[in-house]
Amino acid sequence: MTVLEQLDQMARGGSIALLALWSWILFRDHWRDVPARLAVAMNVGICSYLIVTAGWFHKPSLVALAFALGAGATPGLFWLFAKAWFNDEKQVGLISALVVGLSVVNTLVVQLTAPGGLPANAISAVLFRVSMLAFAGAALREVWRSREGDLVERRRRIRPVLVCVVAICVIAIAFVEVAASPAEPPASWRLAVASGSLLAVCSFCAVLLRMRQGDMFGPAEVTGASVKPAQNPSDDPLAARLLQFMAAHMPYRDDTLSIAKLAALLSEQEYRLRRTINGQLGHRNFSAFLNGYRLAEVKSALADPSQRDVPIITIALDAGFGSLGPFNRAFREAESMTPSEFRARALAVSEIG
Repeated sequence: MTVLEQLDQMARGGSIALLALWSWILFRDHWRDVPARLAVAMNVGICSYLIVTAGWFHKPSLVALAFALGAGATPGLFWLFAKAWFNDEKQVGLISALVVGLSVVNTLVVQLTAPGGLPANAISAVLFRVSMLAFAGAALREVWRSREGDLVERRRRIRPVLVCVVAICVIAIAFVEVAASPAEPPASWRLAVASGSLLAVCSFCAVLLRMRQGDMFGPAEVTGASVKPAQNPSDDPLAARLLQFMAAHMPYRDDTLSIAKLAALLSEQEYRLRRTINGQLGHRNFSAFLNGYRLAEVKSALADPSQRDVPIITIALDAGFGSLGPFNRAFREAESMTPSEFRARALAVSEIG
């Protein structure tokens, strides 16, 4: 075994060991959280990629195919993880899951067709690289787009680090794979992939393992306007003033309301408002904080017999939801039913009463 091959094996082994450690911590402490499950699945995919690109499989086999499919799912799993973690999502959307599933099917086509043979192989290989960049770009966009509403300070600070690490890693791997021969990658190419993966994994794990467990995923998000009040409002006047302002002026009805705008309305510094909503009221995401009030108003209107004929979309827009799609997702996540079903049940109960 040459020196390059030894370094390659060490880099891959170190990366897999770090991912296994992080996965065990997630499994032990956060298995009920959807982002944690996606993170474990993503780690398995990364490990599969490191194994596939090691050059250990010279003949087709079911084991090699399984690792290849795991590696092919990694970009999509990273996208799902970024969406779920940074937006505190409780479930994976059906369409998102189908998109990732299609990318795995495309990887299967690449593996089952001979390179240089059927046109399907060349087309699928191009689609694989395009989808890898597309998933990475979508994930990074999600990470950056939702940074303003993130109330967990440590998580907000790692967003730029995550963007840089993943962007460099994905772009480097994409260019290296295009330049290298897929049939028999040279040792220098394998070492470059392993070293880049080790650097990315070390950077990512070092940042995440420094986070407190509560900051990583936290307790279950509070839904509805009855947010957790401060233990003693007199100890935190801002928390009491915020709750009074939200109830009296209903600023959440403005679908463009940001935490910076709310801080200006309260004549408070933004960082203090962030800490209050997160630390005292128990919210990790500003949009979830607003949606709690919005959903409470919507549910009250849907249960009101006098508003029986008011369209649901009108009620949702009046409450501050910008469009029907986000409203439906938030309502189903909070109530496990559609707004129409909720209205029918609530009105039926009021008629019986």
